[in-house]
Formats: sequence, C-alpha cells, structure tokens
Amino acid sequence: MSSQNYFELFDFPQTFALDSSLLETRWRQLAGQVHPDRFANATAAEKRVAMQWASTINEAYRVLKQPLARARYLCELAGCDLQTESNTRMDGDFLMRQMAWREALDEAKSAGQPEAFAALDTEIKEAIADMQRHVAALIDEQNDASAAAAKVREWMFLDKLLSEIQVAKHELADRNQ
Repeated sequence: MSSQNYFELFDFPQTFALDSSLLETRWRQLAGQVHPDRFANATAAEKRVAMQWASTINEAYRVLKQPLARARYLCELAGCDLQTESNTRMDGDFLMRQMAWREALDEAKSAGQPEAFAALDTEIKEAIADMQRHVAALIDEQNDASAAAAKVREWMFLDKLLSEIQVAKHELADRNQ
C-alpha cells in the first residue's frame, strides 16, 4: 500500500456517487490485510506500520461512507477550502430558510409538542436529501467543486440543525417521562 487518497485506496473513481456495498466489501478486504492477527510474529516496526494503515483504512471508510464527509473530502481534493470557521456566506434564499427553521425549532421547544419536532425533522431530512442530490450533480456532472463547496457549507448547517432537533426531541421525551 502506498500513499493515496481515500478513493484510490479503495479503488474507486473520485466521484460523489459510490456503491456502498462495494465500499463495505473493499473495507473488509483492506482491513483484513492489516489486521493485528496477521502481524502477531512481526517486528515492532511492522506492527506499527500495520496499525497506521489500519487507522488510515478506517478513517477512509468513515469519510467515504458518510455522504457529507465524502462531499467535504471531494471539495478538499479539488483544492476548495471550505473555510467552515471563517466563511459563513450563504445564498440569500437559504439564509431566509435557515432563519425560518431556527424559529420553528425555537417554537417547537417552547410548545413542547412532539408533532412540531416531527414535522421539522421531516422537512430538514428532505432538505438534506435535496442538498445531497444537488451536491452530487455539482461534483459528478458539472465538475464544479467551488459551487459544491458552497452547498456543502449549507449542508453542514442542515446536518447540525438536524442534530439539534434530535437532542431537543430527546430532552422533551426525558421531561415527559
């Protein structure tokens, strides 16, 4: 094994679209090649290298398996710095939707109604599915990593909001027990 990007390591084309069952199969094959049992009688240096490869393989699998992480990685490979800490610019329409979603979450928390969380949860999951399709098209069809990076930042917001909804739902369930 040599130094490769995660797609090369798993022998995949560098595209957003990915066969998840094939990813799983290749991960198991690669992980098996560097499994500690295979290095029981190896030198300390060989064991250390195998552990490093196992770590790299597992990280590559984690990134490629998760669509948002895969999209981020593809943008980075294309030279697009997502600037997640400093670049908060987003499309005006998305910002308006973002504010509406935040207000809906605040209202759901205040009302303490599980139905409000369920409706918002569904809406955000649909928005994430739309965003995933949009990012896939930007990366795989239009080869526009810069535009994809902007959409990935929006997707990251949606992902964070979905997590906040899940936490709020659990907090409400805990209070109602």
